[in-house]
Amino acid sequence: MAAKHNFRKLTIWKEGIELVQETYNNTKSFPKSEVYGLSNQMQRCSVSIPSNIAEGTSKGSTKHFLQYLENALGSAFELETQLIIAFGVGYISDSTFNHLENKIQSTQKMITRFMESLKKQ
Repeated sequence: MAAKHNFRKLTIWKEGIELVQETYNNTKSFPKSEVYGLSNQMQRCSVSIPSNIAEGTSKGSTKHFLQYLENALGSAFELETQLIIAFGVGYISDSTFNHLENKIQSTQKMITRFMESLKKQ
């Protein structure tokens, strides 16, 4: 069975990939003590967003696709929380925090809108 959606063409997937890249670039400067802590958690969380979107496109029903989108959304909220923590402990600057927070929140809104449009189909 062919996928109903091509994940590579989905804006939410593309945005997710950008978030991964930015997360990796920003966590590079975290203290070495965070290699297996916050930086690793943020990286895994960011990777989970486009990964769940891509995996969801392979599912045969909208209901199953929605479950994967829900997981992607959950990871986006988790990443936002970790970003707040990283900022709070001084690992990232104000400008980086504001940029990434806006990007994450934009991704959350896009995923939510996409989910709502799928539910109407």
